[in-house]
Amino acid sequence: MSTPPLASGPEGPGALRPLLDTVLDALRDGGEARGGPLPAGGPEGVARRVRDAVGDVLPEQGTEDALHVLVRALAEGAADPAHPLCAAHLHCPPLAVATAADLAASALNPSMDSWDQAPAASELEALVTRALAQEIGADDALVTTGGTESNQLALLLAREAHAGVRLIHGANAHHSLPRAAWLLGLPDPVVVPAPAGTMDLAALDEALTELQGLRGSLLVAATAGTTDAGLIDPLPDIADLCEAHGTRLHIDAAYGGGLLFSDHHRGKLDGLDRAHTVTLDLHKLGWQPVAAGLLVVKDPHDLDALSHRADYLNADDDTEAGLPDLLGRSLRTTRRPDILKVAVTLKTLGRAGLGALVDQVCARAVELADLVEAHPGFELYDPPTLSTVLFRPAEASDEAVAAVRRTLLHEGRAVLGRALLDDRLWLKATLLNPHTRPGDLAALLKLVEGHTPR
Repeated sequence: MSTPPLASGPEGPGALRPLLDTVLDALRDGGEARGGPLPAGGPEGVARRVRDAVGDVLPEQGTEDALHVLVRALAEGAADPAHPLCAAHLHCPPLAVATAADLAASALNPSMDSWDQAPAASELEALVTRALAQEIGADDALVTTGGTESNQLALLLAREAHAGVRLIHGANAHHSLPRAAWLLGLPDPVVVPAPAGTMDLAALDEALTELQGLRGSLLVAATAGTTDAGLIDPLPDIADLCEAHGTRLHIDAAYGGGLLFSDHHRGKLDGLDRAHTVTLDLHKLGWQPVAAGLLVVKDPHDLDALSHRADYLNADDDTEAGLPDLLGRSLRTTRRPDILKVAVTLKTLGRAGLGALVDQVCARAVELADLVEAHPGFELYDPPTLSTVLFRPAEASDEAVAAVRRTLLHEGRAVLGRALLDDRLWLKATLLNPHTRPGDLAALLKLVEGHTPR
Protein backbone atom coordinates (compact mmCIF):
# COMPACT_ATOMS: atom_id res chain seq x y z
CA MET A 1 0.00 0.00 0.00
CA SER A 2 1.40 3.43 -0.90
CA THR A 3 2.02 6.03 1.79
CA PRO A 4 -1.02 8.36 2.16
CA PRO A 5 -0.36 11.98 1.13
CA LEU A 6 0.19 14.66 3.76
CA ALA A 7 -2.02 17.73 4.16
CA SER A 8 0.92 20.13 4.44
CA GLY A 9 4.23 20.60 2.72
CA PRO A 10 4.84 21.23 -0.99
CA GLU A 11 2.45 18.47 -2.09
CA GLY A 12 -0.23 19.30 0.50
CA PRO A 13 -2.46 21.64 -1.54
CA GLY A 14 -2.53 19.24 -4.45
CA ALA A 15 -3.45 16.35 -2.17
CA LEU A 16 -6.16 18.35 -0.39
CA ARG A 17 -7.92 19.82 -3.44
CA PRO A 18 -9.73 16.67 -4.65
CA LEU A 19 -10.50 15.70 -1.05
CA LEU A 20 -12.17 19.07 -0.50
CA ASP A 21 -14.46 18.35 -3.44
CA THR A 22 -15.31 15.02 -1.82
CA VAL A 23 -16.08 16.68 1.50
CA LEU A 24 -18.22 19.40 -0.07
CA ASP A 25 -20.18 16.84 -2.08
CA ALA A 26 -20.71 14.74 1.05
CA LEU A 27 -21.87 17.77 3.05
CA ARG A 28 -24.39 18.58 0.31
CA ASP A 29 -25.61 14.99 0.02
CA GLY A 30 -25.94 14.57 3.77
CA GLY A 31 -27.80 17.84 4.16
CA GLU A 32 -30.23 16.94 1.40
CA ALA A 33 -30.84 13.53 2.97
CA ARG A 34 -31.54 15.15 6.33
CA GLY A 35 -33.95 17.61 4.78
CA GLY A 36 -34.39 19.79 7.86
CA PRO A 37 -32.72 21.26 10.93
CA LEU A 38 -32.29 17.89 12.67
CA PRO A 39 -32.39 14.25 11.56
CA ALA A 40 -35.76 12.57 12.08
CA GLY A 41 -36.14 9.46 14.18
CA GLY A 42 -34.61 10.57 17.45
CA PRO A 43 -31.53 9.01 19.07
CA GLU A 44 -32.33 5.45 17.98
CA GLY A 45 -32.80 6.38 14.32
CA VAL A 46 -29.64 8.48 14.21
CA ALA A 47 -27.57 5.81 15.97
CA ARG A 48 -28.77 3.15 13.56
CA ARG A 49 -27.85 5.18 10.48
CA VAL A 50 -24.42 6.02 11.88
CA ARG A 51 -23.72 2.37 12.73
CA ASP A 52 -24.76 1.31 9.24
CA ALA A 53 -22.48 3.91 7.63
CA VAL A 54 -19.46 3.11 9.80
CA GLY A 55 -19.64 -0.67 9.71
CA ASP A 56 -16.28 -2.03 10.85
CA VAL A 57 -14.50 0.85 12.59
CA LEU A 58 -11.04 -0.61 11.98
CA PRO A 59 -11.22 -2.91 8.96
CA GLU A 60 -8.28 -5.01 7.92
CA GLN A 61 -8.13 -3.14 4.61
CA GLY A 62 -9.18 0.48 4.20
CA THR A 63 -11.78 1.79 1.74
CA GLU A 64 -11.32 4.73 -0.61
CA ASP A 65 -14.85 6.05 -0.10
CA ALA A 66 -14.53 6.37 3.69
CA LEU A 67 -14.25 10.18 3.60
CA HIS A 68 -17.44 10.63 1.59
CA VAL A 69 -19.38 7.96 3.51
CA LEU A 70 -18.56 9.25 6.99
CA VAL A 71 -18.84 12.96 6.22
CA ARG A 72 -22.18 12.33 4.56
CA ALA A 73 -23.35 10.32 7.59
CA LEU A 74 -22.25 13.10 9.94
CA ALA A 75 -23.99 15.75 7.84
CA GLU A 76 -27.18 13.73 7.57
CA GLY A 77 -27.20 13.22 11.32
CA ALA A 78 -26.22 16.78 12.26
CA ALA A 79 -28.11 19.55 13.96
CA ASP A 80 -27.62 22.23 11.31
CA PRO A 81 -27.03 25.63 12.96
CA ALA A 82 -27.43 27.30 9.56
CA HIS A 83 -31.05 26.14 9.33
CA PRO A 84 -33.43 28.89 10.47
CA LEU A 85 -35.46 26.41 12.56
CA CYS A 86 -32.36 25.27 14.50
CA ALA A 87 -32.47 27.77 17.35
CA ALA A 88 -32.01 25.96 20.64
CA HIS A 89 -28.54 26.76 21.87
CA LEU A 90 -25.61 29.15 21.63
CA HIS A 91 -24.58 27.09 18.62
CA CYS A 92 -23.76 29.40 15.74
CA PRO A 93 -23.50 28.75 12.00
CA PRO A 94 -19.80 29.45 11.37
CA LEU A 95 -18.77 31.92 8.72
CA ALA A 96 -17.39 30.34 5.55
CA VAL A 97 -14.26 32.48 5.71
CA ALA A 98 -13.59 31.38 9.30
CA THR A 99 -14.14 27.74 8.38
CA ALA A 100 -11.72 28.06 5.46
CA ALA A 101 -9.13 29.61 7.77
CA ASP A 102 -9.66 26.73 10.19
CA LEU A 103 -8.79 24.33 7.38
CA ALA A 104 -5.49 26.15 6.87
CA ALA A 105 -4.80 25.91 10.61
CA SER A 106 -5.44 22.17 10.49
CA ALA A 107 -3.25 21.67 7.44
CA LEU A 108 -0.30 23.63 8.83
CA ASN A 109 -0.88 22.12 12.29
CA PRO A 110 1.14 24.55 14.43
CA SER A 111 1.31 23.65 18.11
CA MET A 112 1.04 26.76 20.26
CA ASP A 113 3.29 25.58 23.09
CA SER A 114 6.66 26.66 21.73
CA TRP A 115 7.89 29.22 19.20
CA ASP A 116 9.77 26.67 17.11
CA GLN A 117 6.46 24.88 16.40
CA ALA A 118 4.47 28.03 15.63
CA PRO A 119 6.67 30.98 14.64
CA ALA A 120 4.09 33.05 12.73
CA ALA A 121 1.07 31.75 14.64
CA SER A 122 2.55 32.83 17.97
CA GLU A 123 3.06 36.40 16.73
CA LEU A 124 -0.43 36.47 15.21
CA GLU A 125 -1.93 35.30 18.51
CA ALA A 126 -0.09 38.03 20.41
CA LEU A 127 -1.33 40.74 18.03
CA VAL A 128 -4.97 39.63 17.98
CA THR A 129 -5.36 38.86 21.69
CA ARG A 130 -3.93 42.23 22.68
CA ALA A 131 -6.16 44.05 20.20
CA LEU A 132 -9.26 42.30 21.54
CA ALA A 133 -8.19 42.98 25.13
CA GLN A 134 -7.87 46.67 24.29
CA GLU A 135 -11.50 46.64 23.12
CA ILE A 136 -12.36 46.18 26.80
CA GLY A 137 -9.68 48.47 28.16
CA ALA A 138 -7.46 45.60 29.31
CA ASP A 139 -3.88 44.63 28.53
CA ASP A 140 -3.87 41.00 27.50
CA ALA A 141 -5.99 37.96 26.71
CA LEU A 142 -5.46 34.22 26.56
CA VAL A 143 -6.96 31.93 23.93
CA THR A 144 -9.17 29.19 25.38
CA THR A 145 -11.53 26.51 24.12
CA GLY A 146 -14.55 28.52 25.22
CA GLY A 147 -16.46 29.97 28.14
CA THR A 148 -15.97 27.03 30.48
CA GLU A 149 -12.17 27.06 30.23
CA SER A 150 -12.11 30.86 30.47
CA ASN A 151 -14.18 30.81 33.65
CA GLN A 152 -11.95 28.12 35.15
CA LEU A 153 -8.85 30.17 34.34
CA ALA A 154 -10.43 33.28 35.87
CA LEU A 155 -10.99 31.45 39.14
CA LEU A 156 -7.50 29.99 39.06
CA LEU A 157 -5.92 33.43 38.60
CA ALA A 158 -8.04 34.79 41.45
CA ARG A 159 -7.00 31.90 43.71
CA GLU A 160 -3.33 32.45 42.93
CA ALA A 161 -3.67 36.19 43.56
CA HIS A 162 -5.27 35.53 46.96
CA ALA A 163 -5.14 32.09 48.56
CA GLY A 164 -8.50 30.91 49.83
CA VAL A 165 -10.54 33.23 47.65
CA ARG A 166 -14.28 32.57 47.78
CA LEU A 167 -16.59 32.85 44.79
CA ILE A 168 -19.84 34.82 44.89
CA HIS A 169 -22.11 34.41 41.88
CA GLY A 170 -25.72 34.95 40.96
CA ALA A 171 -28.26 32.17 40.78
CA ASN A 172 -28.32 33.01 37.06
CA ALA A 173 -24.61 32.23 36.54
CA HIS A 174 -23.31 29.59 34.15
CA HIS A 175 -22.83 26.17 35.71
CA SER A 176 -19.12 26.22 34.83
CA LEU A 177 -18.43 28.75 37.61
CA PRO A 178 -19.44 26.65 40.65
CA ARG A 179 -17.94 23.65 38.90
CA ALA A 180 -14.63 25.49 38.55
CA ALA A 181 -14.72 26.33 42.26
CA TRP A 182 -15.15 22.62 43.00
CA LEU A 183 -12.38 21.68 40.58
CA LEU A 184 -9.95 24.15 42.16
CA GLY A 185 -10.74 23.13 45.74
CA LEU A 186 -12.24 26.50 46.66
CA PRO A 187 -14.87 26.92 49.38
CA ASP A 188 -18.48 26.41 48.37
CA PRO A 189 -19.61 29.48 46.43
CA VAL A 190 -22.08 31.96 47.85
CA VAL A 191 -25.12 32.13 45.56
CA VAL A 192 -26.85 35.50 45.31
CA PRO A 193 -30.54 35.45 44.31
CA ALA A 194 -31.50 36.55 40.81
CA PRO A 195 -35.29 36.76 41.09
CA ALA A 196 -35.73 38.72 37.85
CA GLY A 197 -33.08 36.78 35.99
CA THR A 198 -30.25 39.15 36.97
CA MET A 199 -28.20 39.41 40.13
CA ASP A 200 -29.99 41.16 43.00
CA LEU A 201 -27.84 44.14 44.02
CA ALA A 202 -29.14 44.45 47.58
CA ALA A 203 -28.51 40.75 48.18
CA LEU A 204 -25.00 41.07 46.74
CA ASP A 205 -24.23 44.05 48.98
CA GLU A 206 -25.50 42.10 51.99
CA ALA A 207 -23.36 39.07 51.11
CA LEU A 208 -20.24 41.20 50.63
CA THR A 209 -20.84 42.93 53.95
CA GLU A 210 -21.36 39.67 55.85
CA LEU A 211 -18.32 38.02 54.27
CA GLN A 212 -16.03 41.02 54.66
CA GLY A 213 -12.46 39.83 55.10
CA LEU A 214 -9.07 40.70 53.70
CA ARG A 215 -9.26 42.84 50.57
CA GLY A 216 -9.28 40.57 47.54
CA SER A 217 -10.44 37.50 49.45
CA LEU A 218 -13.76 37.46 47.58
CA LEU A 219 -14.43 37.07 43.86
CA VAL A 220 -17.72 38.24 42.41
CA ALA A 221 -18.70 36.69 39.08
CA ALA A 222 -21.28 38.66 37.11
CA THR A 223 -22.89 37.60 33.84
CA ALA A 224 -23.26 39.51 30.57
CA GLY A 225 -25.61 37.24 28.64
CA THR A 226 -27.19 34.46 30.66
CA THR A 227 -27.56 31.08 29.02
CA ASP A 228 -31.25 30.81 29.81
CA ALA A 229 -32.62 34.21 28.83
CA GLY A 230 -29.71 36.25 27.44
CA LEU A 231 -29.91 38.77 30.29
CA ILE A 232 -27.14 41.10 31.48
CA ASP A 233 -26.43 41.75 35.14
CA PRO A 234 -26.25 45.45 36.20
CA LEU A 235 -22.51 45.59 35.55
CA PRO A 236 -21.73 49.22 36.58
CA ASP A 237 -23.56 48.81 39.90
CA ILE A 238 -21.87 45.48 40.58
CA ALA A 239 -18.49 47.04 39.80
CA ASP A 240 -19.27 49.86 42.26
CA LEU A 241 -20.04 47.36 45.00
CA CYS A 242 -16.87 45.39 44.27
CA GLU A 243 -14.76 48.53 44.48
CA ALA A 244 -16.44 49.61 47.72
CA HIS A 245 -15.80 46.21 49.32
CA GLY A 246 -12.34 45.66 47.86
CA THR A 247 -13.57 42.64 45.93
CA ARG A 248 -12.21 41.13 42.73
CA LEU A 249 -14.64 41.09 39.77
CA HIS A 250 -14.96 38.59 36.95
CA ILE A 251 -17.54 39.03 34.20
CA ASP A 252 -18.69 36.07 32.17
CA ALA A 253 -19.47 37.68 28.81
CA ALA A 254 -19.21 34.46 26.81
CA TYR A 255 -22.54 35.24 25.14
CA GLY A 256 -22.90 39.01 25.39
CA GLY A 257 -19.29 39.92 24.63
CA GLY A 258 -20.03 40.04 20.91
CA LEU A 259 -21.99 43.26 21.52
CA LEU A 260 -18.60 44.98 21.61
CA PHE A 261 -18.66 44.98 17.81
CA SER A 262 -22.02 46.77 17.60
CA ASP A 263 -22.29 50.55 17.92
CA HIS A 264 -25.99 50.09 18.64
CA HIS A 265 -25.69 47.50 21.42
CA ARG A 266 -22.21 48.10 22.85
CA GLY A 267 -23.58 50.33 25.63
CA LYS A 268 -25.22 47.30 27.23
CA LEU A 269 -21.71 46.22 28.25
CA ASP A 270 -20.86 49.39 30.19
CA GLY A 271 -18.83 48.31 33.20
CA LEU A 272 -17.04 45.50 31.40
CA ASP A 273 -13.80 47.50 31.51
CA ARG A 274 -13.86 47.49 35.32
CA ALA A 275 -13.51 43.73 35.69
CA HIS A 276 -10.24 42.03 36.58
CA THR A 277 -11.03 39.25 34.11
CA VAL A 278 -13.61 38.84 31.35
CA THR A 279 -14.73 35.71 29.50
CA LEU A 280 -15.39 36.07 25.77
CA ASP A 281 -16.52 33.35 23.40
CA LEU A 282 -16.46 34.09 19.68
CA HIS A 283 -18.10 30.80 18.69
CA LYS A 284 -21.30 32.48 19.81
CA LEU A 285 -21.76 36.11 18.69
CA GLY A 286 -18.59 35.88 16.61
CA TRP A 287 -19.65 33.15 14.19
CA GLN A 288 -16.49 31.07 14.61
CA PRO A 289 -16.11 27.30 14.40
CA VAL A 290 -15.55 25.79 17.83
CA ALA A 291 -13.28 26.55 19.60
CA ALA A 292 -12.77 30.31 19.89
CA GLY A 293 -12.73 31.42 23.53
CA LEU A 294 -10.74 34.15 25.27
CA LEU A 295 -10.00 35.22 28.81
CA VAL A 296 -9.26 38.94 28.96
CA VAL A 297 -6.98 39.96 31.84
CA LYS A 298 -6.79 43.52 33.22
CA ASP A 299 -3.49 43.11 35.08
CA PRO A 300 -0.90 41.19 33.03
CA HIS A 301 0.94 40.31 36.25
CA ASP A 302 -1.94 37.95 37.06
CA LEU A 303 -0.61 35.73 34.27
CA ASP A 304 2.60 35.14 36.21
CA ALA A 305 0.68 32.37 37.98
CA LEU A 306 0.71 30.37 34.76
CA SER A 307 4.48 30.56 34.37
CA HIS A 308 5.92 27.08 33.85
CA ARG A 309 9.22 25.64 32.67
CA ALA A 310 9.84 22.59 30.52
CA ASP A 311 13.38 22.59 29.20
CA TYR A 312 12.46 21.17 25.80
CA LEU A 313 9.90 23.92 25.22
CA ASN A 314 11.06 27.10 26.98
CA ALA A 315 14.54 26.64 28.40
CA ASP A 316 15.83 29.67 30.29
CA ASP A 317 18.72 30.27 27.90
CA ASP A 318 16.38 30.11 24.88
CA THR A 319 14.07 32.67 26.48
CA GLU A 320 17.00 34.90 27.39
CA ALA A 321 18.19 34.62 23.78
CA GLY A 322 14.88 36.04 22.56
CA LEU A 323 12.72 33.03 21.76
CA PRO A 324 9.16 33.80 22.97
CA ASP A 325 7.85 31.74 25.88
CA LEU A 326 4.40 30.39 24.97
CA LEU A 327 4.00 27.81 27.72
CA GLY A 328 2.65 30.36 30.18
CA ARG A 329 -0.17 31.34 27.82
CA SER A 330 -2.35 28.36 28.68
CA LEU A 331 -2.78 25.40 31.01
CA ARG A 332 -2.77 23.26 27.88
CA THR A 333 0.47 22.20 26.25
CA THR A 334 -0.46 21.22 22.71
CA ARG A 335 -3.15 23.55 21.37
CA ARG A 336 -4.36 24.56 17.93
CA PRO A 337 -3.80 28.00 16.34
CA ASP A 338 -7.46 28.91 16.86
CA ILE A 339 -6.52 32.56 16.58
CA LEU A 340 -6.12 32.28 12.79
CA LYS A 341 -9.84 31.99 12.03
CA VAL A 342 -10.55 34.87 14.43
CA ALA A 343 -7.90 37.05 12.81
CA VAL A 344 -9.18 36.29 9.31
CA THR A 345 -12.75 37.11 10.37
CA LEU A 346 -11.80 40.40 12.02
CA LYS A 347 -9.75 41.44 9.00
CA THR A 348 -12.38 40.34 6.45
CA LEU A 349 -15.51 41.79 8.06
CA GLY A 350 -14.08 44.58 10.18
CA ARG A 351 -15.96 46.10 13.09
CA ALA A 352 -18.80 47.26 10.85
CA GLY A 353 -19.36 43.83 9.31
CA LEU A 354 -19.37 41.99 12.62
CA GLY A 355 -21.51 44.69 14.20
CA ALA A 356 -24.05 44.32 11.41
CA LEU A 357 -24.34 40.58 12.11
CA VAL A 358 -24.87 41.26 15.81
CA ASP A 359 -27.53 43.86 15.01
CA GLN A 360 -29.30 41.46 12.63
CA VAL A 361 -29.71 38.60 15.08
CA CYS A 362 -30.77 40.94 17.88
CA ALA A 363 -33.34 42.48 15.52
CA ARG A 364 -34.66 39.01 14.63
CA ALA A 365 -35.15 38.33 18.34
CA VAL A 366 -37.23 41.49 18.72
CA GLU A 367 -39.30 40.45 15.68
CA LEU A 368 -39.93 37.00 17.15
CA ALA A 369 -40.91 38.53 20.48
CA ASP A 370 -43.35 40.83 18.68
CA LEU A 371 -44.88 37.85 16.84
CA VAL A 372 -45.31 36.00 20.13
CA GLU A 373 -46.92 38.97 21.85
CA ALA A 374 -49.32 39.48 18.95
CA HIS A 375 -50.38 35.81 18.94
CA PRO A 376 -53.16 34.95 21.44
CA GLY A 377 -51.93 31.37 21.63
CA PHE A 378 -48.52 32.26 23.06
CA GLU A 379 -47.02 33.91 26.12
CA LEU A 380 -43.75 35.88 26.06
CA TYR A 381 -41.39 35.79 29.04
CA ASP A 382 -39.88 39.24 28.47
CA PRO A 383 -38.58 41.45 25.66
CA PRO A 384 -35.17 40.15 24.57
CA THR A 385 -31.91 41.75 25.70
CA LEU A 386 -29.69 39.84 23.27
CA SER A 387 -30.85 37.26 20.72
CA THR A 388 -32.70 34.86 23.04
CA VAL A 389 -36.50 34.73 23.21
CA LEU A 390 -38.41 32.70 25.81
CA PHE A 391 -42.03 31.85 25.08
CA ARG A 392 -44.58 29.14 25.72
CA PRO A 393 -48.00 28.07 24.48
CA ALA A 394 -50.56 29.91 26.58
CA GLU A 395 -52.37 27.80 29.18
CA ALA A 396 -50.14 24.78 28.47
CA SER A 397 -48.72 22.77 31.35
CA ASP A 398 -44.97 22.37 31.79
CA GLU A 399 -45.36 18.74 30.75
CA ALA A 400 -47.03 19.81 27.51
CA VAL A 401 -44.31 22.38 26.80
CA ALA A 402 -41.61 19.74 27.29
CA ALA A 403 -43.49 17.28 25.09
CA VAL A 404 -43.87 19.79 22.24
CA ARG A 405 -40.11 20.38 22.20
CA ARG A 406 -39.27 16.67 22.22
CA THR A 407 -41.78 15.90 19.49
CA LEU A 408 -40.29 18.56 17.21
CA LEU A 409 -36.81 17.17 17.91
CA HIS A 410 -37.86 13.57 17.24
CA GLU A 411 -39.52 14.52 13.96
CA GLY A 412 -36.54 16.66 12.93
CA ARG A 413 -38.79 19.67 12.32
CA ALA A 414 -37.34 22.27 14.71
CA VAL A 415 -34.65 22.57 17.39
CA LEU A 416 -35.76 24.63 20.37
CA GLY A 417 -34.20 24.85 23.82
CA ARG A 418 -35.82 24.93 27.23
CA ALA A 419 -35.42 27.15 30.27
CA LEU A 420 -36.93 26.99 33.74
CA LEU A 421 -37.64 30.50 35.02
CA ASP A 422 -40.16 31.76 37.56
CA ASP A 423 -40.89 28.07 38.30
CA ARG A 424 -42.28 27.60 34.80
CA LEU A 425 -40.88 25.85 31.74
CA TRP A 426 -40.32 27.99 28.66
CA LEU A 427 -39.33 27.22 25.10
CA LYS A 428 -36.10 28.96 24.19
CA ALA A 429 -35.21 30.30 20.74
CA THR A 430 -31.61 31.45 20.47
CA LEU A 431 -31.24 33.34 17.20
CA LEU A 432 -27.65 33.29 15.94
CA ASN A 433 -28.30 32.88 12.22
CA PRO A 434 -28.10 36.26 10.45
CA HIS A 435 -29.93 34.77 7.44
CA THR A 436 -33.09 34.01 9.43
CA ARG A 437 -36.05 35.94 8.06
CA PRO A 438 -39.44 36.95 9.53
CA GLY A 439 -41.15 34.20 7.55
CA ASP A 440 -38.92 31.62 9.24
CA LEU A 441 -39.94 32.96 12.65
CA ALA A 442 -43.63 32.71 11.75
CA ALA A 443 -43.07 29.14 10.53
CA LEU A 444 -41.43 28.27 13.83
CA LEU A 445 -44.41 29.51 15.83
CA LYS A 446 -46.79 27.68 13.50
CA LEU A 447 -44.94 24.41 14.12
CA VAL A 448 -45.11 24.86 17.88
CA GLU A 449 -48.80 25.79 17.69
CA GLY A 450 -49.58 22.77 15.52
CA HIS A 451 -47.86 20.36 17.93
CA THR A 452 -49.36 21.76 21.14
CA PRO A 453 -52.11 19.55 22.62
CA ARG A 454 -55.49 21.24 22.72
